Amino acid sequence: MKYDYLIVGAGFAGSVMAERLASQFNKKVLIVEKRNHIAGNAYDEYDEHGILVHRYGPHIFHTNSKEVFDYLSLFTEWIPYEHKVLAKIGNELYPIPINRITINKLYNLNLKTEDEVKDYFESVKEKRFPILNSEDIIVNQVGKDLFEKFFKHYTKKQWDLEPKELSPSVCGRIPVRTNDDCRYFTDKYQFMPKAGYTKMFEKILNHKNIEVILNTDYKNILESIKFDKMIYTGPIDYFFDYKFGKLPYRSIRFEFRNLSQKYFQETAQINY
Repeated sequence: MKYDYLIVGAGFAGSVMAERLASQFNKKVLIVEKRNHIAGNAYDEYDEHGILVHRYGPHIFHTNSKEVFDYLSLFTEWIPYEHKVLAKIGNELYPIPINRITINKLYNLNLKTEDEVKDYFESVKEKRFPILNSEDIIVNQVGKDLFEKFFKHYTKKQWDLEPKELSPSVCGRIPVRTNDDCRYFTDKYQFMPKAGYTKMFEKILNHKNIEVILNTDYKNILESIKFDKMIYTGPIDYFFDYKFGKLPYRSIRFEFRNLSQKYFQETAQINY
């Protein structure tokens, strides 16, 4: 059989493109996935205790795009969920992203307006120019003390690199707020798929024009598959056979533990 498209990877990019090509343009699509499951890093499954687990770390759906939300709503029902994060500094917990509550609690202040918080940040930040790394961008926003307490050690743990060794974009994506909003994201649409991500992907890929092959490296079948075009969504360094070496990736290691209690901590995520 000849396919119009060979798509490498069954994560968000590959699966959505396959669905659009199959349903909107009547194209025959073959998806080849190296892992033993679909859904990419959003893959989830029920463990032996009946708990739905995100195997590659938590994935929280959030977007400001009605078009994106409406599209995915074709394949899933939703549960409203707003992610909140706390950071443990000493024996106390503080909201992340840093906001007015964080500042008032940490420094025993009584800042009442957003302008007062802005003035506080202005008084403690250290001007750095040019901004060359993640340490620069945070210290330039909130000063050295907040950087040391909230960003330095957690970033080192996550990336196995010092913030000054990382691009400004790494820590620059974390906002700093002057209000009391404790939500990690502020997007209009914040939900979790009611039956999980994997079930949503199963529905996305449930089309007569889509075929999925798991546990397969696409390079091993290129000579035996007939197709017109290929869409590659995997690691770009692997695509080029590591011609320039392997790209660095995060140093995260996931550990799963089951506790015989309803709640373990104050919120879903605490940064230690």
